[in-house]
Amino acid sequence: MIDRRELAGRHAVDLSGLVPGSPLSVGNGELCFTADITGLQTFPALHPSGGGTLLATMASWGWHSVPAGVPAGVPGDVPGEHTLEQVTRTYRTPRGPVPYVDMAGELTGSGGETPASAAESWLRANPHRLDLGRIGLATPGTPLTTADVSGARQRLDLWTGTLTSRYRLRSVPFEVVTACHPTLDAVAVRLRSPALAETGVRLAFPYGSQEWGNAADWSRPGAHTSRLRAGEGGFTVERTLDAAAYRVEVRMTGGCEVTRTGPHEFRVTFPGPAAELTFAFQRGATSRVPGFAEVAESSAAHWAWFWSTGGAIDLSGGHDERAHELERRIVLSRYLTAIHCAGSSPPAETGLMANSWRGRFHLEMHWWHAAHFPLWGRPELLERSLAWYAAILPAARGTARAQGCPGARWPKQTGPDGRESPSPIGPFLVWQQPHPIFLAELVRRAAGTRHALDRYADLVLETAAFMAAFAVEGPGGYGLGPPLVPAQESYAAVRARAANPTFELAYWSWALEVAQRWRRLLGLAPEPRWAQVAAGMARPLVRGGVYAAMAAPPYTVRDDHPSMLYALGLVPPTRLIDAATMRATLHDVLSGWDWDSTWGWDYPAIAMTATRLGDPRTAVETLLMPTAKNTYLPNGHNFQTAALPVYLPGNGGLLAAAALMARGWDAGPATPGFPDTWHVRHEGLLPSP
Repeated sequence: MIDRRELAGRHAVDLSGLVPGSPLSVGNGELCFTADITGLQTFPALHPSGGGTLLATMASWGWHSVPAGVPAGVPGDVPGEHTLEQVTRTYRTPRGPVPYVDMAGELTGSGGETPASAAESWLRANPHRLDLGRIGLATPGTPLTTADVSGARQRLDLWTGTLTSRYRLRSVPFEVVTACHPTLDAVAVRLRSPALAETGVRLAFPYGSQEWGNAADWSRPGAHTSRLRAGEGGFTVERTLDAAAYRVEVRMTGGCEVTRTGPHEFRVTFPGPAAELTFAFQRGATSRVPGFAEVAESSAAHWAWFWSTGGAIDLSGGHDERAHELERRIVLSRYLTAIHCAGSSPPAETGLMANSWRGRFHLEMHWWHAAHFPLWGRPELLERSLAWYAAILPAARGTARAQGCPGARWPKQTGPDGRESPSPIGPFLVWQQPHPIFLAELVRRAAGTRHALDRYADLVLETAAFMAAFAVEGPGGYGLGPPLVPAQESYAAVRARAANPTFELAYWSWALEVAQRWRRLLGLAPEPRWAQVAAGMARPLVRGGVYAAMAAPPYTVRDDHPSMLYALGLVPPTRLIDAATMRATLHDVLSGWDWDSTWGWDYPAIAMTATRLGDPRTAVETLLMPTAKNTYLPNGHNFQTAALPVYLPGNGGLLAAAALMARGWDAGPATPGFPDTWHVRHEGLLPSP
């Protein structure tokens, strides 16, 4: 057996000094609190991200919309109510004219955009996720700076989920222990210092921000309210931001006092050298606020259970010098996806740590965030967000009906309301469509057929109904598009004529066969149309002995995602994909691709393709390829750019790839993704389809 405690212990995160870009978080999937070296959020400017900061307090339920009448900042526009009808354009398709949510303005990379109207601007920016509150050390008089901190040491103990920060603040010793309750949206801290009575904790609240990567707008104090209400053993701050409302209930040890220092700022002071505070973020009915000891003990019990059960991979017994780093990435990715990607709705690409794309969900990334959970024996963590699809099923059905199809068409970029976002890319993507079928099938395999059928039958059947109708029969079989944007988004400019991308053709065929299997399990008769489309999908285009990205000019461009590879890797074997041709395609991609334009999930995706092709050496080399987008920081996060230093699809993809490489697939070879020279021990993993 693998020593689970030792495995988690050897990858506890230890930081010395101030480490910009790599702060540490505690959380439970629904709430996450990210701290700097002080154990709180004292120096947000030290950890920039996309115009905001990584030091946020975010919850799955924390959303806000600026009233539509607020000026959008687009010259010549008159603000007012905005609807998708204002940004809808009709495209010619093989099924006739079809309306699509579109964008007349331009996108210019991560965060860059030039909306052409107030409607485009507002619909892209609202709703946005909120930074629920900033909690940091504060002193009267001269503000604290990073120069006031010395001798800092910080440790994130994965076995207990607690963060311990020790340092000297203006030459006086400080210790702060930070923990998050595993089931309540509550963060607790214990502070100890001879200078605690001369210091204090600042609690401040921003307005919601419409900027791409910033969850906090500190420039509009008059647009929201923060009402202080005293209570026994603590206080409550009642927050109102337009139609959004929540409360922060604070429990304090005896003798602490709170004073208002600004419209949205409060200071907690302490009578002695030690204090304990719990910050419970709540909406709706009030739940109890536990003390620090209960939070820390509950956290320790939860994380000991988490690491002791489910799957594990131990790479410590071999001699390959890369094994320790890969194991570190795996262990830290398990922690990070559990606190960022296991909430009641699909996560943002930066989870609950930053507000990339305003914190909105990208449903084509849901697989990469959460498909690994069932493979690692944790189907319940995927089911939290998989259940969310039922809430937006009416909206998805409406989109399908507007486009002349039955079933449900799932959006790409959305918020909790399920509304599509104007974009020249998102509404034209289709590779998110089969994801719910794949994810539900993973739950079925891990949690049992009856359980999955009872919960997700409608999700699978509605998804498949749209897929079968969306495919149109042509001379070469059933095809996809136009219009369409493949997973490789480089073709957005030719979306009106893009068609038959290799990856999507294979994924469509496989997912429809799975959905047909679900019909049989449900006791329903097979759907003839589903069978016709699954068996009759057009074969992907082969040019020069390798698969093209799609079957329309320019066929293949060598940047962004090499998505043609994923038709065999993420997608299990289908009749559409020839292994020898895919092997040639893999070698062609590896011989020359613009790696700077890739994304963090591309590396585990390519590793899965190499594993399916029986090439474990390439699988490991790709998974650890030394490129900028495949960087993993000391805190375990997958770095992409300075604007996007956190990227959870890379972490989740790594775990999905590691499970495939170690456990394999149904009736497949043992440990297919690691060379014989590696010493791999694993337990609790499930085979992939």
